[in-house]
Amino acid sequence: FSDYCRPSIRLAALMSAPSIIVFTHDSIGVGEDGPTHQPVEQLAAMRAIPGLIVLRPGDANEAIYAWKAALRQPKRPTSLVLTRQNMPTLDRTKYAPASGVERGGYVLIDAPGGKPDVLLMATGSELSRACEAYDQLAAAGIKARVISMPSFELFEDQDAAYREKVLPSSVTARVAVEAGIRQCWDRYLGFNGGFVGMKSYGGSAPAQTVFEKMGITAAAVVEEAKRVLGKK
Repeated sequence: FSDYCRPSIRLAALMSAPSIIVFTHDSIGVGEDGPTHQPVEQLAAMRAIPGLIVLRPGDANEAIYAWKAALRQPKRPTSLVLTRQNMPTLDRTKYAPASGVERGGYVLIDAPGGKPDVLLMATGSELSRACEAYDQLAAAGIKARVISMPSFELFEDQDAAYREKVLPSSVTARVAVEAGIRQCWDRYLGFNGGFVGMKSYGGSAPAQTVFEKMGITAAAVVEEAKRVLGKK
């Protein structure tokens, strides 16, 4: 829980001290430890600290580049946010190189022709669920783009042209998936965007059971994508 050291993190940001703070057990994936140990609001709370970079990688390869990005920060502290549970390592022959992490957000896999109907944004352990949803939407004839967004702060450091390339303003059908609360995603979702994540506290059960109980699944992402597209 970042709250236990929040004053120190805030002071590091205020002093422009390039510290690296590593957190684990980042979501309801903690499972049997129960809701008292599931930090559903902590990502939003850390993203609210000016001058702090929050990095939540989506697989082992992204974790490598997240660490590199943290080491390269001359004046800003970085919170590296990792999971407790095992995560799949994405096949980079199918998906874009993980080096995109260093830009905060990047197109992981795109719709054929690069013209998506809907944008799917995800971080951390939910990135693989967005990829599953991409495949299911493709099977239903819906063109999606999956965007890995491990760091809002690094993404905002990029120029407007890059951000527009990743998140084209012409595509207003957007869905974010993260095992935390929606707060802070609205800047990218807009008024019409959808969110698959936490609206309350978690529960005590095996991680996969809790994810299903909370509705954070590939199927839920598909349904939300259809809803924002007006196909439901």
